[in-house]
Amino acid sequence: MLSSDHADIVRATLPAVGANGAEITGRFYSAMFAAHPELRHLFNQGNQANGEQRRALAGSVAAFAGHLVNPDSGTPFQQMLPRIAHKHASLGIRPEQYTVVGRHLMGAVADVLGDAVTPEVHAAWSEVYWLFATLLIAEEARLYRDAACDPAAPYRPWRVVDRRDEAEDVFSLVLEPADGGEVPAHRPGQYVSVAVTLPDGLRQPRQYTLSRAAGGTAQITVRRVRGEGAAPDGAVSGYLFEHAAPGDELELSRPFGDVVVNDEEDPLVLISAGIGITPAAAVIDHLAATAPAREVLAVHADRSPRTHALRAQIAESGRRIAGFRQLTWYEEPAGAAPGADVRPGRIDVSELPLPDKARVFMCGRLPFMREIRRGLLDAGVSDERIHYEVFGPDLWIR
Repeated sequence: MLSSDHADIVRATLPAVGANGAEITGRFYSAMFAAHPELRHLFNQGNQANGEQRRALAGSVAAFAGHLVNPDSGTPFQQMLPRIAHKHASLGIRPEQYTVVGRHLMGAVADVLGDAVTPEVHAAWSEVYWLFATLLIAEEARLYRDAACDPAAPYRPWRVVDRRDEAEDVFSLVLEPADGGEVPAHRPGQYVSVAVTLPDGLRQPRQYTLSRAAGGTAQITVRRVRGEGAAPDGAVSGYLFEHAAPGDELELSRPFGDVVVNDEEDPLVLISAGIGITPAAAVIDHLAATAPAREVLAVHADRSPRTHALRAQIAESGRRIAGFRQLTWYEEPAGAAPGADVRPGRIDVSELPLPDKARVFMCGRLPFMREIRRGLLDAGVSDERIHYEVFGPDLWIR
């Protein structure tokens, strides 16, 4: 709970903070990296360059403040908090780092808003930040405990035992623990952080879904990110594409992620686009082994068959699920496998044979998921049965 006097101040200043959020967080990151250059190894510098991380942080803080001063605002706070905590846990974020972030974030607020940040305003927004930080620290402590993870040493060495091309610019790496230990338990849909040191010496982490885990190995599936327009190519995906080979070692975190499929009997609808197919592949593989009687509708959108990853894995797993059906939309359908249920263009939710009481999981670009969600709501699927996974900073709340 925010103290009552501070609640009035936050409510009055929230529009100004929200309107200047991206500028505030931009100055925050610049000042923090200048004072603590070692943190550049912890933050995704690609998301720094394209501005997504700044917008996500600004949106999260503003959303949390809005939730505090207006609990009926509809802000999806209960979804936002665990999602951020899981991402932080995969990176080994520690409680003392919140002090560094808080100091530079409040300094950026004062820089941007100037004289409007009176001592009272500063105190009110400091309370907002520390309420948010305290909740995250507590949630992350629980995650570390459950995963038996020391946040000071979040990574473990894994050895690449196989590399397999999946589609154009997409490949899978099959890995085993290099220390001879066991593959940690995980839930289908979770991800690991992979940390690599790039040629310029910058260490960078990225999250990749465990697209399959069986037989003492784990699999991640990576799409090489090619920059569009002025955007640079993906640094980590490009490095892995060029260098990762059997016999190499990579550093992986324990599995984390809050968007997971539970062991229940409700029909399942998996809707994905592009490399967003990786959580769906993991779920289908898991259900084939544990719940082959569950009804599953897998819906995927891709540019063409040559860019459609993990088709063979999903087809093999799907054959072991009695109630499995797959629908695919290609913008360029030439070359689709004979007999496959393929449609041209983009997914049309009105054409989906949605089962009653289905639980829906989506993964893809945000514009794609927003459009699909609107169609699902129009089709009568309740919002609480629609779940989504985002690769990168979560800008959904905007």
